[in-house]
Amino acid sequence: MQQSLNRNISCAVLFSIGLMLSPSGGAIGSVPPRAEPQGQANRSVQPEIDKRTAEMSLEKQGQLIAEAQSAVAETERALRALNEKKNSEALDALAVATGKLELILARNPKLALAPVRTDVITHDLFAKIDTVKAAVNEARDLLVDGEIQKARQLIEGLGSEIEYRTLNIPLATYPAAIKSITPLIDAGKIDEAKAALQTMLNTLVITTEVVPLPKLRAEEQIKAAQALADKKGRTKEEDDKLAQSIQGAREQIRMGETLGYGSKQDYKPMHQQIDEIEKRSAGGKSELGWVDKIKRQLAQWTGR
Repeated sequence: MQQSLNRNISCAVLFSIGLMLSPSGGAIGSVPPRAEPQGQANRSVQPEIDKRTAEMSLEKQGQLIAEAQSAVAETERALRALNEKKNSEALDALAVATGKLELILARNPKLALAPVRTDVITHDLFAKIDTVKAAVNEARDLLVDGEIQKARQLIEGLGSEIEYRTLNIPLATYPAAIKSITPLIDAGKIDEAKAALQTMLNTLVITTEVVPLPKLRAEEQIKAAQALADKKGRTKEEDDKLAQSIQGAREQIRMGETLGYGSKQDYKPMHQQIDEIEKRSAGGKSELGWVDKIKRQLAQWTGR
């Protein structure tokens, strides 16, 4: 997904369905006034979720282009210089920015977007599936009644995901825009030059990659279940933990379905595979490689 937005993005946002309020200050419809408690299975895999989130963030950071970062910094320096009536310094900054962009294009002429910065935004949903379903149904009723804004307030918190928002320089337009500003400065049209620079900075392109948290949690719960299922001679406590992990994975798959991450067709085989896993692991039975199919299905869920 792409969109042109102002480049000032918050680095972390945490949403909870239990905290959504109506314009009058009270809870909307069936939404509870407080976040609902999460099961032990969810809590137990949270350290792994945090680790994976950090790893994906580092991966994104590794894709940033230093020359693109420098080009934006020099554009900002040029704007500051013009505000301080330092026209010569502004021209020098724009020349440096142009050189950085030319270097990027020389290395990769077909590159459309040069990544500058990635922010990680987490939207987490502390609610039970029945609560989410009730909120979805209420939002539908509000839309039918023409209560668009009330429905919007209700559904905007219905997400459980990690967003990786990357700020990019659009290479098809940005270099030419910089070059068009130099004649304005030379002609003494400083206000026009400043407006053009600000417009460039405000219309950098943001690309967003969304990773559903229910998917990550289901994957981690399946991993925990596999470690126990492959163990022969499990204790009663280990059998209970195995059942808890399988049930946790089932609930996360249902949560992803309820929140609309993917199509209905994505979920039917996953539900069937979870049922099969539960049967195969019942009564202390162990079987190597028994979760490979569900792991492949989860990997295909969002194409990651």
